[in-house]
Order: sequence, then C-alpha cells, then structure tokens
Amino acid sequence: MNNFFKCTTVTAVMLGLVGCATWSAGNIKPAPGTQQTATAERPAANQDRNRRKTTQRQKIDPAVAAAITVTENDITDRPYDVVGDIKVTVNKTTIFNKDPTHEQVDEKLREEAAKAGANAVILVRYGTVGIGVMSWGSLDGQGRAVKFK
Repeated sequence: MNNFFKCTTVTAVMLGLVGCATWSAGNIKPAPGTQQTATAERPAANQDRNRRKTTQRQKIDPAVAAAITVTENDITDRPYDVVGDIKVTVNKTTIFNKDPTHEQVDEKLREEAAKAGANAVILVRYGTVGIGVMSWGSLDGQGRAVKFK
C-alpha cells in the first residue's frame, strides 16, 4: 500500500510538470574594450549583482523586442557600436514538449538585446538540441548586440 502512494505522488508531480512548456536563461557580456565603472558608494560586485536583479525583472515591450533585427551575418551598410555579447539558452521542461527552435532562441536574443538597449543582434550562432541535467532538451544561442549610430 505504501508503494502505491509513492507511485501516485510521483505520477502527480510528473503530470504537474507537463504544463510547463519551456524556460530560458540569458546574459550579456560587455563588449571587449569597454569598462564598467563603480561609484564610490557601491563596490563593483554589488553594483553588478544589483544590475542583474533589475535586468531580470525588467519588462520588455513586445513591440520594441520585435523591432530588433536578428541575423547570422554582419551588418555592413550601417555603422554601429557594440553593446556586448549575448548568450541565451531555451529549455523544454518535460520529454513531452517539442524541442526548442531557432525562432525561440531569436525571441530570447531580442529580449536580452532590448534590455541592453541594442537595435540588432548580429553574428548569431546556434548550438544543437541536447538533454541536460535540468531539462529534457535545450538549445543555446549567442550573438553580438549592437546599437546603430
């Protein structure tokens, strides 16, 4: 009888996870050659940690994110400044969900670029879908966020 309750509990938890489709993570690494300065009141480590907390909670206007260009090539017809390198990962939570797509990665790259104030993400590269410790499938993407002059 005790094993029956264990099996029922495990099954209920698994079915509860089926409702979660995908989750993602991302970060922005400052462009090489740029320096971040800290104020005298707050050390650099605390400033960086607080900036990350604010960035994670920041709401992005869908219209702004949709206007950001994402391309696997360089943009040569317009001058730009490099904002930083962006890396994102899109995961699926259960084995029953579809594998992450390039379009989902592009959406997350747009969101991260919007948070950084960029107009485009260039030189985008995609990984391959693989199973990880915390997900049943993940797809990595990275690119360079740029702001047009």
